[in-house]
Amino acid sequence: MKQMKYMIGVDLGTTSTKVVLFDLKGKSIAYANNPYPLYQETPDMAEEDPEEIFDAVISGLTEVMRKSRVAADQISGVSFSSAMHSLILMDQNDQPLTRVITWADNRASREAEELKENGLGAKLYARTGVPTRPMSPMVKLLWLKKDQPELFKKAKHFIGIKDYVLFRLYGKYVQDYSLANATGLFNIFEKDWDSLALETVGISREQLPELVTPEEQLVGMDRSYAEVTGINPDTPFILGASDGTLSNLGVNAIDPGVLAVTIGTSGAVRVVVDHPVVDPRGRLFTYYLDDNKWVVGGPVNNGGIVFRWVRDQLFSPEKITAEQMQVNSYEILTDIAAKIPAGADGLLFHPYLGGERAPIWDANARGSFFGLTRQHTRAHMVRAALEGIVYNLYMVMLMIEGVAGKPKSIQATGGFARSELWRQMLADIFEQDVSIPESFESSALGAVVIGMKSLGIIDDLSAVKSMVGVTHQHHPNQENFGVYRELLPIWIRLTDELAGEYDSIADFQRKHPNPHARIAEED
Repeated sequence: MKQMKYMIGVDLGTTSTKVVLFDLKGKSIAYANNPYPLYQETPDMAEEDPEEIFDAVISGLTEVMRKSRVAADQISGVSFSSAMHSLILMDQNDQPLTRVITWADNRASREAEELKENGLGAKLYARTGVPTRPMSPMVKLLWLKKDQPELFKKAKHFIGIKDYVLFRLYGKYVQDYSLANATGLFNIFEKDWDSLALETVGISREQLPELVTPEEQLVGMDRSYAEVTGINPDTPFILGASDGTLSNLGVNAIDPGVLAVTIGTSGAVRVVVDHPVVDPRGRLFTYYLDDNKWVVGGPVNNGGIVFRWVRDQLFSPEKITAEQMQVNSYEILTDIAAKIPAGADGLLFHPYLGGERAPIWDANARGSFFGLTRQHTRAHMVRAALEGIVYNLYMVMLMIEGVAGKPKSIQATGGFARSELWRQMLADIFEQDVSIPESFESSALGAVVIGMKSLGIIDDLSAVKSMVGVTHQHHPNQENFGVYRELLPIWIRLTDELAGEYDSIADFQRKHPNPHARIAEED
């Protein structure tokens, strides 16, 4: 038999499933990315078809095996990462009663507010580490119970998307601690389904998947899928964990004090601690990675999507020119912003164009420029927008600092990392050294590292350090962070002042919708 020397990481994302074949040193050998639609047929809906996601998994596995031409007996294992907060109701015959209700679905807003108002939300958060928001499956279940009681009664099982994929492959419902943690139904101190949460929703533990560790292995895959993918049916499939926790692992941000900052379309700030802790004000999540590693942090809605708005709405001529010249339009904008000094000559921007999760948790939040004068130009506005995105992440870091201590360094990832200006801005505003890992598809790599530990290929998760190189390093510029030290308190105070008016302006906008409004297309 040939020596097994490859691992496959499967990342079940919100917009697509990515499948990556790695060698045992963490080098990417083959890659597949299969997208699927998000269904938004009514206000606040955000659903996906579980069968389309399952097909994307099978197609991705088949594609990387075909591209790599690796023999089936050289695959050590397949390990999973998955988006959090998904919910599917299954009937008596193990058929879906619903599509996948994703984290972005906001139809449970009323139930979330009721939990916060009656004090039960705070009690549940203290036990589960999951903020009381519409994204939580626990809150979604309360909404379904009230809004669609007959459908709720028909459900025999309540599962997530990874549970569905593994059920199709293995015929059993299992869920790892990490994803269970994100449901709002899991007690982080007991590492079991939470009795108060189950009582609140009115379901039994028998209706939920069997709880297992992220290192749990499944073998004996349905032979029809083994034949299609080219993977041996006895190849171990390792449960893995949630995408957020595995992203920390995949960029080697698992030591105390190492902050992981991600700016893609949205963003997140996360740090690993050695025991579960919760924010007294319920603003941060706490998610399981392993028994001695818990990821504490906060997600933000407004990252690169704000930069895209600036480009499309304020710099459309430059965008057209860039397309004609076949150059990156974002590089043109960052070159323009780089000519403006740190602090944008006192122009501040709140980037809440799509409401906000952490740090303010307000779906009605709106964006704003403050300090605008006749001396300010479009160049100032793009610089202020980039800074505003980072100011917002800095506020999340301050919350994390309150429960996990001051960070010592930053591992940063996401599309923003292509911009030298933006990377330096992060170092200056956070006053921390910033490293940009070269690891490819960090969540998939994190899943593979979990799988390698499960299989005994490595002894400890710290082995990821040898798999993650560094492409860029930045140190704080003293002159710049001096400016930011003056502006940040103003920006934070203004955030609090504006909070009282977000509901009012959002109500006005709903009553008087813009007939010319459109959603910018993805690049």
